[in-house]
Amino acid sequence: MSDASEWNEGNSAFLSAGLAWLRLLLERHGGRTHARNPNLDPTVEVASGHRRRFLRGTTPAIDSSHRLALPPGSPIENAMAAMVAAADMEPPPALHILADRLGLSEFERSLLLLCAGIELDTRIPELCANAQGHPDRTYPTFALALTLFDDAAWDVLSPERPMRYWRLIDISQGGAQPLTTSPLRIDERILNYLKGLNYLDDRLAPLVVPFDRTPRSPDSVDDLPGSHQVLVDAIVRHVERSGSTGLSPTIQLLGSDGVSKQAVARCTAAAAALQLQVYRLPVDLLPTQPGDLDTLARLWERESRLLPIALYLDAGDWNNGSNGDGHTASLQRFLARSDGLFFVDTRDVLSGLRQTTLALDVAKPTKAEQHQAWRAALDPAAGTVPEALVAQFDLNLATIRSIAGSSAEVEQRSDAGDLHRRLWDACLASTRPELDVLAQRIEAKATWEQIVLPPAEMALLRQIADQVPQRTIVYEEWGFGRRMNRGLGISALFAGDSGTGKTMAAEIMANHLRLNLYRIDLSAVVSKYIGETEKNLRRLFDAAEEGGAILFFDEADALFGKRSEVKDSHDRYANIEVNYLLQRMESYRGLAIMATNARKALDSAFIRRLRFIVNFPFPGIADRRLMWEKALPPETPVGALDFDRLACLNLTGGSISNVALNAAFLAARMGEPVTMVSVLNAALAELRKLERPFNEADLAWRPDTETGG
Repeated sequence: MSDASEWNEGNSAFLSAGLAWLRLLLERHGGRTHARNPNLDPTVEVASGHRRRFLRGTTPAIDSSHRLALPPGSPIENAMAAMVAAADMEPPPALHILADRLGLSEFERSLLLLCAGIELDTRIPELCANAQGHPDRTYPTFALALTLFDDAAWDVLSPERPMRYWRLIDISQGGAQPLTTSPLRIDERILNYLKGLNYLDDRLAPLVVPFDRTPRSPDSVDDLPGSHQVLVDAIVRHVERSGSTGLSPTIQLLGSDGVSKQAVARCTAAAAALQLQVYRLPVDLLPTQPGDLDTLARLWERESRLLPIALYLDAGDWNNGSNGDGHTASLQRFLARSDGLFFVDTRDVLSGLRQTTLALDVAKPTKAEQHQAWRAALDPAAGTVPEALVAQFDLNLATIRSIAGSSAEVEQRSDAGDLHRRLWDACLASTRPELDVLAQRIEAKATWEQIVLPPAEMALLRQIADQVPQRTIVYEEWGFGRRMNRGLGISALFAGDSGTGKTMAAEIMANHLRLNLYRIDLSAVVSKYIGETEKNLRRLFDAAEEGGAILFFDEADALFGKRSEVKDSHDRYANIEVNYLLQRMESYRGLAIMATNARKALDSAFIRRLRFIVNFPFPGIADRRLMWEKALPPETPVGALDFDRLACLNLTGGSISNVALNAAFLAARMGEPVTMVSVLNAALAELRKLERPFNEADLAWRPDTETGG
């Protein structure tokens, strides 16, 4: 028989003895005379003076013959002796454990046992009615307990005493009924605890969830990277010091990587010194009403005394939103009114939580640790694949193990090149979800062959693209990263009129580098509320860091404009937004591209900190002719087109693409190839749309001038 089974049997025997003792007390109080209970062991006897010793959890002395060294007593005293004998177990019965952890007095133990007896023994309700002299009072009351048990204390009615403070009982007080005669009912969670069923309170289950432990999730400190193991050791030391002072610790885990923070919290709680199970509670689920919040805090504190648990308060999302300040008060109130070990997941330090708060930055594993994780997860035949992945992606260990595990079968039947492509695509997919919410993803299809620019601008674009995969070599291996704390990213400004190829150039780079490209929606970033713009930008850059995505700020002058003269608080905060953006741009390790139609409108400090500026000039006739030649796909049926004549039209590359597309639709409707007729008709519509002056003669179609059309 297992230790758990033995304890359950002993606990059941203790409850049976306690119920027998209660029945005898109630029968005596009801004026009934009963013989000695035949179910009790006649060899176990105890004097009435030893009741208090039982209630304090002590056991009377037993001689070598295993008989209590006490004179014979009444049936009630013998019932008490049976309880004492049943309580002589290790660990002690659940009632004793509960009383010790929640600070119950002798009288409160007896009262709680009486309330449990109503639920466990069908004979007790009738006995309660007889003892109270009323047939309808088949329930326990404070008045009954005060007359039934020795060492009665009136302060048990106080809301500050454990019975009411810990919500061990429910009081059904209706109308003008006195508190002392109101029905009492034991809390269901406490009743099951007394029976030996120790589980999390059902009222908390909808709010909290336990951390899952998967084969690839770190469950011990040994599974963590070294940089995270140091944090776990620091937290364990802090918790031990807090325990010696009687104060409850709160650990603030700072940063943007929630997965790494959860791994640190889980491994801390699972450490040999603590052995706790961690539950997660999103902070936005905390009640906003003070009464509901206090009830939740009290229930959690009670659970933390009955179970080896810790709470992980996830504030990583609301800490960046407009509702963050509203939830801060709820979080502070909850922590102030509860007890136990708490982890607070937040991006920035939250002030005013507790005096014993420890704040630690939890970053992703270092590049060396990520490289080691890829090497451990992949076959040695993977070659330089780990180096390429680490150079581009900044992933936590759980993501690395998940991606590598899902590619295990592919790895065995793929060459290094195919494996690299599959793992690269898997890394791109894993970094998309959060960014897809914050920005618009552009499917990059354009290639170098499609864009037409002067040679100098083309060389600059290729130089930008060549720097992206070389960052690790220059910053890490060649030591530049140790000399610099900013400017580690690659920032470029694309300046030129609308339609000159800025967006196409960004697509070409994303396609060439096989990276995700995101256009930043300024309406979703800029907020009229003070401080919200910085939060939105931080979320955006933090999400982009993981996959090294290319960020494309279209119409950047709206966000990166010149800082204004400070005339009021709004001007001051607007300038703060620009300053924050400049700093964040320099620290971003990916490629950020800004596009503007008005370069002169940009802040000079911003221009100075850019690494590249690429001008996209209005195309000349020679460039426009080349653009017309590339505008129609090879699959498009085309008649004879006069490219020299089309090049004379004053259009940019973007407008030429629009004309080619519209001409194709016109030709398809007519059931014929694309000819000068459809192209010139589409060009006429485009020029009118742009309100650009044109010569009617240039757009007139004359068959005698067609070259075979």
